[in-house]
Amino acid sequence: MTHPAAEPAPSAAPAAGTRASAHHQILIIGGGTAGITVAARLRRAGLRDIALLEPSDTHWYQPLWTLVGGGQAPLRAALRTEAEVIPPGVRWLRERATAVDPAARTVTTATGRVLSYGRLVLAPGLSLDWDGVPGLAAAVGHDGVSSNYRPDLAPYTWELIRRMRRGTAVFTMPSGPVKCGGAPQKIAYLAADYWRKRGVLGAIRPVLALPESSLFKVPVFARALEQTARRYGIEVRLQTELTRLDGAAREAELTDHATGTAETVRYDLLHAVPPQRAPRWLADGPLADPASPYGYVKADPQTLQHPDFPEVFVLGDVANLPTSKTGAAIRKQAPVLVGNLLAGLRGRPATARYDGYTSCPLVTARHKMLLAEFDYDLRPAPSFPFLDTTRERTDMWFLKRYGLPQLYFQGMLKGRA
Repeated sequence: MTHPAAEPAPSAAPAAGTRASAHHQILIIGGGTAGITVAARLRRAGLRDIALLEPSDTHWYQPLWTLVGGGQAPLRAALRTEAEVIPPGVRWLRERATAVDPAARTVTTATGRVLSYGRLVLAPGLSLDWDGVPGLAAAVGHDGVSSNYRPDLAPYTWELIRRMRRGTAVFTMPSGPVKCGGAPQKIAYLAADYWRKRGVLGAIRPVLALPESSLFKVPVFARALEQTARRYGIEVRLQTELTRLDGAAREAELTDHATGTAETVRYDLLHAVPPQRAPRWLADGPLADPASPYGYVKADPQTLQHPDFPEVFVLGDVANLPTSKTGAAIRKQAPVLVGNLLAGLRGRPATARYDGYTSCPLVTARHKMLLAEFDYDLRPAPSFPFLDTTRERTDMWFLKRYGLPQLYFQGMLKGRA
């Protein structure tokens, strides 16, 4: 494969009031799952003038991070260079976006360069707010506190699980939309299963604190996960989240929002998921949805166009859509977005529709998994209707560990799936 040449950043920012330094028919912000998938599909459709803003030189397949933290996959299996995944023919601008002016159809970068566009695709992902819980930023990464939401910390999660023989293990999830909403509890099940097999689970108190009123939004999967938690003796705290952390004392404050009471729990292991929100430059800008307290971008839930600025399209984690933020959702969003974007270029109405499909592979044991697939109405939408994926299955675990990464790298990122 011919790798795209990265365009170097300019050595100096243009003076104030300078016109746009470059124009592109399609400008994509973000070189993660959503941005690369859309770029590949647009190239396959024959578009030539596509530019992609992405400052990072690494690309992660994030769904594997849970298995890394559970000791079931090496971190290197989730990593590619950005140059490997950017489709040939797409101009890679190794810069960070800092502002969008949708009225002027321009994007400003961290170097001060101003780019203009015909169509804009927003796919920058979301931001992890480690400071959103007092004490978390200072504590994470040492003294028993880890998080699979950072790739450098996922191996530390596994180290903590392997070493633990007794004590209290706390697993938390924040309020608000987060990417891969099942990940905060999947690591609890992987850890408990490992401890059970090692014969030490009886000496460990696992505590799972979730801000939701049930373990899962879809009832059939909620019931299955309740059985899983009971099997491991996990103390499930619903409508509860981590509100303060004292890393030096190894104390976590868990607040029950149903009662308004807070309890301090001393832990030996804490797996924390930070609050999440849209990047600040978007949250504070004109494209943010006023209905989202987390700054996510307004989008028509079916066409994925911005209702106020039809030249702007949104998908992935940054979109304020009433569905879970997963890579599987992006796989269904991308062809809809591309279809509607191409229709607009041809002067036709946007007729493609996204039904809210998303998927959450719920790992419940070291080689067992439920595959939750559903739409906007929380109706099951199975890809394998001939299989009962509401039950724990070994074949589904192998799909997650080996099949889905191949689908991702060889299918999605190449615009084929």
